[in-house]
Amino acid sequence: MDTVSERVSGPGPRRLPAETFASPSDVAAALGRTGYLADDALATVTFLAIRMGRPILLEGEPGTGKTALAEALAESLDLELIRLQCYEGIDATQALYDWDFPRQILHLRTVEALSRDERRDPRELENELFDERFLLARPVLRALRRSPCVLLIDEIDRADDEFEAFLLEVLSTWQVTVPEVGTIAAKTPPIVVLTSNRTRELHDALKRRCLYHWIDHPGLARELDIVRTRLPEVPPVLAEQVVGVIQRLRNEAGLIKPPGVAETLDWARALVALGAATLDPEVAAASLGSAVKYREDAERVRAMLDRVLTG
Repeated sequence: MDTVSERVSGPGPRRLPAETFASPSDVAAALGRTGYLADDALATVTFLAIRMGRPILLEGEPGTGKTALAEALAESLDLELIRLQCYEGIDATQALYDWDFPRQILHLRTVEALSRDERRDPRELENELFDERFLLARPVLRALRRSPCVLLIDEIDRADDEFEAFLLEVLSTWQVTVPEVGTIAAKTPPIVVLTSNRTRELHDALKRRCLYHWIDHPGLARELDIVRTRLPEVPPVLAEQVVGVIQRLRNEAGLIKPPGVAETLDWARALVALGAATLDPEVAAASLGSAVKYREDAERVRAMLDRVLTG
């Protein structure tokens, strides 16, 4: 299985993103129609990144909506979304391209079988083997070829310095060179969203290339709006209770991994699936695995549920 994952949301019609939005409020409205609620600061940095052709670097705690922004952008612009999931040890080959060796070998054997009585020029055969039909385009190369599109480079902080330097070169020139094929350049730069959970500091050179924004956990009112927008089936009282508890857990419980917005939505969905109209200690404890992901955190939360729900 390919270790570099990709998520594609239909190619859709090609359009120039820079011509789509006239202002940050247009960006916020378009994202809102997909269910993604962006505040003024995030809508502004997104607008500027699209207008200036610069990547967006989003940092913040897991579950705060960094990846979801790229997905919402692709949906709002009706563009293809291509995802590069970073991990420790990823290199340029896994992000750019590789050769389809099984097909090359099959081609070689076919040529040998059909030309036993003929003498083939080895250089001609080599050129055939490295023809573009045997090229496997990985996410970065695919984005350059298919742009306009949205390229999500997820969790760049998991990659090493060498990979970061490679990305910087690509993001500066919007082109790559495949020795056997030539230089492949994007006619229109893709919209690039890089995300980082800040497990390590990124280099200043990459940060200078990008427009930077820190995404924090939303306040109570904003998170409640998100739940109501994304999950209209959740009863109003239940939505208020879930968000209120999540806010207190983040601010007061001292958890190893405070729940993000993604966990808030998961918990609300779980409670609706259980048929809950309100949140009581028993149903909260039973469904807690939707919101809390560490045993120590779960024990701490269960010990304080009665106080949190009645406080």
